Amino acid sequence: MTERTEVLQPEPAVALARLLGVPPPNLDTDGLPLLWHWVYLLDRPLQADLGPDGHPVRGVVPAPPAPGRRRMAAGGRVTRTGPLVVGRAATRRTEIVSTTDKTGRSGPLTFVVVRHTLSQDDGVKVIEEQDIVYRDAAPAATPAGSATAATPVPLEADERAFPVDPTVLFRFSALTYNAHRIHYDRDYAHDVEGYPGLVVHGPLQALVMAEAVRATGATATAIDYRVVAPLLHHQGLVVRSPATGSSRRVSVRDHGGRVTANGLVETPAG
Repeated sequence: MTERTEVLQPEPAVALARLLGVPPPNLDTDGLPLLWHWVYLLDRPLQADLGPDGHPVRGVVPAPPAPGRRRMAAGGRVTRTGPLVVGRAATRRTEIVSTTDKTGRSGPLTFVVVRHTLSQDDGVKVIEEQDIVYRDAAPAATPAGSATAATPVPLEADERAFPVDPTVLFRFSALTYNAHRIHYDRDYAHDVEGYPGLVVHGPLQALVMAEAVRATGATATAIDYRVVAPLLHHQGLVVRSPATGSSRRVSVRDHGGRVTANGLVETPAG
């Protein structure tokens, strides 16, 4: 288990609001919205501890189960039990809940569930379980997705587009201290990992889904999300969220209609 404590400052939340194109929340009274803790209490590994793909290989939880394994964000579950407010110290405790080895179509896979518990003042404010998959490196023989944009599918009434150009991906990587090169290094993404474009972060897709609910005026208190397919920056991002309900099924698709992430967001009843 690892533990990190720091005083929460307003600047990361303001920076995230500007990236998302939304007004900053009232951080003194309402605290951080659901998933905004992702720009706080970050691991900041030494440059020498990063592997060829940009992920740390030592000194963090979790570390790769073996050299050369590639890490993918598969999904997670986050519950906001109370407000994290700025100007006060908060603590994040991180531990591995489970590790499971399986064999998939691409070869050996290791599934790791990591739990983050964030506390402030009088108790726990956020409980998160993050699902991570490690797979063996493979030659970049078959790129994921297509470099040609699909025919756009018109937006439905409960959908809106969110820009995912290289600048947005770079800024989100910087805000979350995520050095994974598939999000900002196009040559690496194409030549080494086989993607014909930059890959949109799974957490960014989850954040956009949670924000789509918050945009309706509701307070999102929990999310269970799953990344089901790679989303590349040139394919666009469209988020869907119903306008009402205490349990709202949300999703992300590309401009051609292919779903890349989905989830369930909980809001207070009534």
